[in-house]
Amino acid sequence: MIVLGLDTCLSVCSVAVMDGERVLAHASDVMARGHQERLAPMAQAVMREAGLPFSALERIGATVGPGSFTGLRVGIAFAKGLASALAIPAAGVGTLEALAADIDGLVFAAIDGRRDQVYCQAFEAAEPLMAPDILPVSAAAARLVEIRQGRALTLAGSGAGLLAAAAPGAMVNPAEGADPRAVARLAARRSPGPLVPLYLRAPDARPSVANAP
Repeated sequence: MIVLGLDTCLSVCSVAVMDGERVLAHASDVMARGHQERLAPMAQAVMREAGLPFSALERIGATVGPGSFTGLRVGIAFAKGLASALAIPAAGVGTLEALAADIDGLVFAAIDGRRDQVYCQAFEAAEPLMAPDILPVSAAAARLVEIRQGRALTLAGSGAGLLAAAAPGAMVNPAEGADPRAVARLAARRSPGPLVPLYLRAPDARPSVANAP
């Protein structure tokens, strides 16, 4: 199955096209903003490098959160639009799940949520041990210790450094974004369905209220 994988949820814009387990092409740019302007040209460049027209795609995979509210909406909108235009299915992939993919053993995926909080989820042998959550760093560290029970562990994601003190001896992979190749592989393995954003915290922005006369 030829799958286009996308990730725009964090501080990276990345795209990959996979044919089964074979990587045909991939690209990634670190960026705090500008995903909307970068994503479509990057997808075009990746497809061109793979030597394929978009019509060759059989599925679209996109990270759906947690992450930046603006970033995840950009990826979801692009994936929905492309899937609709090509009349192919799309599948959503959790950002934390994608961060933990391809890492053996026990993994605690953590994204820096600012405000002394982390988005987090634990996995073992690629199976989730907890639902994705947003916790104060101290509470996430306590959850990590409870789950670890002295076992070998990998911390993955931009929040890994915030939890390293609670996990002495753990491997630390402070990835700033999900690998789009992992996103494509995960999307190929699951049943497609509506792309629904995974929001674990309300947006920071608030609508302005006009002054009463």
